[in-house]
Amino acid sequence: MQHWRWDGLSAGERQIALELLRRGPMSRAALARHLSLSAPSLTRLTKPLMDSGLLVAGPETPAGQGRPATPLQVDHGEHRVVGIKITADRVYGVCTDLRAQVLSSRSRALRSRSPERVVRAVAELVRALLDDGPLAAVGVSLGGQTVGHRSVSRAPFLDWVDVDLADLLENELEVPVTVENDVVALAESELWFGAGTQHDHFALVTVGAGVGLGLVVDGLQVTTPDSGVGTVGHLPLGVGDVTCDEGHVGCVSGLLTARAITDAITRATGRPLTLDEAFALASGDPGVRTALAASGALLGRLLGLIANVSLASHLVVAGEVAPLARVAREEVLTGSRDYRPEPLLPLDIEVREGGFVDWARGAAVVGIQRLVGGQASADT
Repeated sequence: MQHWRWDGLSAGERQIALELLRRGPMSRAALARHLSLSAPSLTRLTKPLMDSGLLVAGPETPAGQGRPATPLQVDHGEHRVVGIKITADRVYGVCTDLRAQVLSSRSRALRSRSPERVVRAVAELVRALLDDGPLAAVGVSLGGQTVGHRSVSRAPFLDWVDVDLADLLENELEVPVTVENDVVALAESELWFGAGTQHDHFALVTVGAGVGLGLVVDGLQVTTPDSGVGTVGHLPLGVGDVTCDEGHVGCVSGLLTARAITDAITRATGRPLTLDEAFALASGDPGVRTALAASGALLGRLLGLIANVSLASHLVVAGEVAPLARVAREEVLTGSRDYRPEPLLPLDIEVREGGFVDWARGAAVVGIQRLVGGQASADT
């Protein structure tokens, strides 16, 4: 598929193409119902898409009685999109197709945090990730504030201020580059290819080195200039005497980051353990289990608080600490009820444990969105 086939589409044609891109193959009847279109309108809108090759007929599927249904689907072709997640000491990358299905993944250490050296490392990683398909676009995400999907206004962990990252990378790679905050990008990934295929209103909570929040309302992500600043990282949880780096007592950052949890486990067990080691020991080591249960209850409190202020009962938990929502699930649910008693809806929690591959895939998704003209965030 030539990515230029997305150019010049009418609003109705683009709506159909994006729906099939996000949700995968659908029968004509199901697509018409989903978009509230009549059969003649659907035929009129899909004909030029089929003629151009942007849409193709998929394999026939059983339809109960009667003739098998022939679904419509987007022709993904051979074009590839690369997503890059930049951290303080490493860059992680994935190569995907236009539905953000990961085809390969790699990472590379950073020897320097200077923009020039980081750009060089990213460009090398992009080239290493490509298979035989042509590169259509690159998406890059990082912890920090971005402007216009092009530049980084502030990234403290890299000591960056006002870096024109997209321009620098486009000079190296000669393809369109989109730059986005990492939590915003991950939320877009969920919106297009994850929770958003089933829910129009949900919150993404990321917990790792820091704590982040993404919010989707009516099928659009809500973003502001404060996106990526860590707006929930210092919310008070009302327990404990642990002080965070900013001097707050009992806040989210002091109690729920990866470092805070491993410190709590060390205090409880007398042993220094990584998070992965602790999660692996959760079912068999009473000391570790007790420490994780306490952290799980605190995570539940945070999720309950976020659900209350966002009015979202469906939550996606991601990041390095995300497995805590699985290994201490009962404590998480119990903790959530501290701030979310009946008759409020119980929380529906999904857990993502894909690590940095998921973060890089989020970057690929914002690259895909720019490529097909389907940016989904609602700037306010």
